[in-house]
Amino acid sequence: MIDPKLVEIITARVLSELNAPTVNASSDASAAAEHDRQAFRSFSDEVRACRSTAGQRLIPVGVSARHAHVTQEHLEILYGRGHNLTVHAPLYQPGEFAARETLAVVGPRMRAMERVRILGPVRKYTQVEFAPTDSVFLGLNPPIRDSGHLDDAQYVTLVGPKGSLYVKAAICPTRHIHLNPTETAYYGVKAGEFVSVRIKGERALTLENVLIRVHPNVIAQMHLDTDDANAAGLRGGEGVEMVIC
Repeated sequence: MIDPKLVEIITARVLSELNAPTVNASSDASAAAEHDRQAFRSFSDEVRACRSTAGQRLIPVGVSARHAHVTQEHLEILYGRGHNLTVHAPLYQPGEFAARETLAVVGPRMRAMERVRILGPVRKYTQVEFAPTDSVFLGLNPPIRDSGHLDDAQYVTLVGPKGSLYVKAAICPTRHIHLNPTETAYYGVKAGEFVSVRIKGERALTLENVLIRVHPNVIAQMHLDTDDANAAGLRGGEGVEMVIC
């Protein structure tokens, strides 16, 4: 049973840290040092690698670190009335971007995972996506679901600089490949189908249960969480082969 008083205390502490001037703004030197510690490529590096891979007729990999999608209504609760997302870095998919705005997420273990980045633009639903190891830290056991399928998502507390909310939003994202209709015809697959993907290299493996997602405004890209990416030794932008059974 979650103690509302304890949630209130943690929320107040996280709000205090988020309102500190160093949370969403860092010097070039500290940002560079942080980048050196990252196991995965930066947003811009991954985009460049994906473009290079696509030119080789392979499906590029996007590594999805923990992140959030929010509605405009919830964004204004968290960041203040009239607030709009601002672009931190463009993503590989057309029109999508990593926002400057971040959140803290509090789970049942009363631990806070801070600086969870929001991806834009705003959506019709609020959702936070975690790898299984992130979920263990927060005391969650979220279902593996496609984006927007939140009927059995887990509740978490989201904290921003101006407010917080308790929302049914936490999932582990299913492995999936984004394709447009032309690309589905080329590969001989259809929306909702599951395929396997072969990954080469020193930590070569085959991933199964990879969902095909189709939309006219996307380009071919496979999305993996950080646990799957680590298992295969991927940093983002590498090319993989689809295996049609």
